[in-house]
Amino acid sequence: MGPDDAFDEHLTARMPWTEVVGVLERLGWTPCGTGDWAYALRSPSGALAARISPFDPAGAYSAALYREAAHTRQVPALVDHRVLDGGADLTVMEYLAPVPEAEGIAFQRSITRREPEVATLAAHIADVHARGAREQPWWGPLDDNPANVMRGADGRLVVADLFYADGPALYRAVRDDPDRIVRDYPEHLRRHMTELPLASSGGWADGDAERMRAGLAATDARLRGRG
Repeated sequence: MGPDDAFDEHLTARMPWTEVVGVLERLGWTPCGTGDWAYALRSPSGALAARISPFDPAGAYSAALYREAAHTRQVPALVDHRVLDGGADLTVMEYLAPVPEAEGIAFQRSITRREPEVATLAAHIADVHARGAREQPWWGPLDDNPANVMRGADGRLVVADLFYADGPALYRAVRDDPDRIVRDYPEHLRRHMTELPLASSGGWADGDAERMRAGLAATDARLRGRG
């Protein structure tokens, strides 16, 4: 990481995710994408990308895969991962470029088949995914989207963002069974779960996030009263 991309000394453990975004932008990081779960910023040199999610139970598992499978050179080079205040998630890694869809499909297929050139990677993926399934109550299947296959600046193919929480089921439960969500995720890990960008899904329906927050707050208060 070059001096132009330095960020660590400017962040603190108590910063909310919105302040982290603001700090990075003031340091010269620029927006480079928004999805359903996260915002992305590119570093001043262009070498790094920061992925910031207000709430992502899968973030730590993606970071674990990038660390554990780093020797394969088929996952992104991880620079930093941390859980932010309120359970938000920050991942900083090398900047990656998209590849043609056919290339992404072929690479994902090779992982599914555990072909020799990706067999070690596939084993790491299976191990971390199984860990998430044991530990996370709303764990989804592997994401075989070809867009998750990208290319590093050195030309190698890598795969990222394979793990995710089952968002539709999870957020239905926020609406319909907030007691379950409160049991599954302590407040300090879900404080910002209604702040996801949902850029790929068209955003939040009018009043939906507010109703979810109110329902969770009421459930928290009721359960605290029982204690």
